[in-house]
Amino acid sequence: MNKIPLHHLHQSLGAKIVPFAGYEMPVRYSSDKEEHHAVRQSVGVFDVSHMGEFKLTGPNALELIQAVTSNDASKMVDGQAQYSCLPNDRGGIVDDLLVYRISTEKYLLVVNASNIEKDWNWIKSKDKWNVPMKNISEEIVLLAVQGPKAQITLQKLTEIDLSAISFYRFIQGELAGTDMIISATGYTGAGGFELYIPKGHAEKVWKSIFAAGEEFDIKPIGLGARDTLRLEMGFCLYGNDIDDTTSPLEAGLSWITKFSKDFTNADALRKQKETGVSQRLVGFEMVERGIPRKDYTIVDEQGNSIGRVTSGTMSPSLEKGIGMGYVKTGFHQVDTELFIQIRNKSLKAKVVKPPFLK
Repeated sequence: MNKIPLHHLHQSLGAKIVPFAGYEMPVRYSSDKEEHHAVRQSVGVFDVSHMGEFKLTGPNALELIQAVTSNDASKMVDGQAQYSCLPNDRGGIVDDLLVYRISTEKYLLVVNASNIEKDWNWIKSKDKWNVPMKNISEEIVLLAVQGPKAQITLQKLTEIDLSAISFYRFIQGELAGTDMIISATGYTGAGGFELYIPKGHAEKVWKSIFAAGEEFDIKPIGLGARDTLRLEMGFCLYGNDIDDTTSPLEAGLSWITKFSKDFTNADALRKQKETGVSQRLVGFEMVERGIPRKDYTIVDEQGNSIGRVTSGTMSPSLEKGIGMGYVKTGFHQVDTELFIQIRNKSLKAKVVKPPFLK
């Protein structure tokens, strides 16, 4: 197992450490529920340094990105980030990722920890331009400072007007005396920023943030609360809701699948769009009391299997069971009645349009 650079710090804070995506990661410091509410109501800090970062440079960097990603990166301007995915040759998804345009010939790709090597090899295999690529994952500490008090906390540490960084935009500048990328691409729906920090400065920055947020009872947040926060917003998690076998169109990601350009497997996905998909990823909330979990079976009123749960939890904000899952097309419309098989019982749920937390 790999250790993230601030591993010792998380241990000293009493974090429960678990193996995740090849890394020893803090899953919680107090309780998932307490940490969840801290982010929704005030401010919390996630160390997500297990994520991967690739730097692509040169005159053909954009061409390579256009060839391997489903979204249209040519529409971006400097200082803009874009959510996208890497389609595979078989109709599924290699990974979902963020593309940052630093300048015309400089891009940063942010990928999932479990897929760092897979993504690197995949992109390399499609590179007929010999684009200079560098894996800088080990050089970066990535902190996500999230919650309604995140901006006021971080503003104490920088001259940059953080309110001017709109959603899916970023700036390179100084915070807590350190040059970094400050980005607004949060995974919680609670507002805030992601900080891409040179590894050697990370502990100093962490301590500065906690000093600045002390008046708001700032808390370190683990992967447990990260999962419930992202699920309340209906955000996909790779390995659960999307993977090598799920089409971006089945997953409701047609909005990042742009057929105005050519990319890996575009023709097959275009055909799928025309003919329609056989299953759809939906959000649902429990009508009867129960907690849906990954891989639970979804059935219709007669008890026939129509799909499976991919993510599920008891929502700390809504105090009811919520989840996402694939169901046969026809059962995907909002307000459709479904039943989740939980402990040999079929408990009623209904399809809703995410985000669950409005």
